[in-house]
Amino acid sequence: MADSLNHNNISTAWVDGELRLAGLDSRMIGLLRAIDQSGSLNQAAKQVGLSYKGAWQIIERANNGAPKTLVSTATGGNKGGGTCLTEAGRSLLALFTRLEQQHQHFLERLNRGLADDPDTVLLLQRLVVKTSASNQIFGNITAIQAGAVNAEIIVELKGGEQIITSITQTSLSELGLQVGADAVLLINSADITLAIDFDPARFSARNCLSGSVIRVQQDEVNAEVIVLLPGGETLVAMITQQSAQSLALVPGMSVWAMFKTNTPVLGVMLPS
Repeated sequence: MADSLNHNNISTAWVDGELRLAGLDSRMIGLLRAIDQSGSLNQAAKQVGLSYKGAWQIIERANNGAPKTLVSTATGGNKGGGTCLTEAGRSLLALFTRLEQQHQHFLERLNRGLADDPDTVLLLQRLVVKTSASNQIFGNITAIQAGAVNAEIIVELKGGEQIITSITQTSLSELGLQVGADAVLLINSADITLAIDFDPARFSARNCLSGSVIRVQQDEVNAEVIVLLPGGETLVAMITQQSAQSLALVPGMSVWAMFKTNTPVLGVMLPS
């Protein structure tokens, strides 16, 4: 029986990006900040996850490229020597800190603007779903048929094709599924059977989708067949080389992709 997938960690930070100032990135600034706090290059390097040598190389490049020295090393004195930022280094750190705050406010404004557009949020939610399954298809729940033990969920794709998936009554309750909700179906490529001549009496699979072959990639053992569905989605089927040769699959050929109702893993898109 297929499990159900609940996507409850979808980020609302759709737009992000690292601030760079004249080639200075967050790693360099992080090292300067750590030096300013600790007064020790060795401690600062450990704090930002760099080796002592690596930290020195970064500081040397920064000092050589800047019109004024950014970091100085002193010996003796009340604190027994150490590494510290010069006035120019502290000014650069303060400037970058101000820019970081402005950069963060800018990103927040962009993300708030995107969050106000439901269509955009739906698109982005789908794009950020990551899974190991070869096939990830989105659709809309059009029917829920509850049984004594299991429930059958009918999901309609963009082209009008319908996929039936069965889940437990427990999963149905936990997911809170409703007709009209968006859903994602995860389908293992090895669980898809391909056929050229479709005869319902010959196959027990209730999900039978017509499509056309767009690519066949073979290795020493298996063949990966990519099937284009009428609505524009693609399905990847993994079959044996022998099966591929028997079917004589070539791009453009009509084909049926079939799988049982317990094959798809059903996931729902929760509000951000």
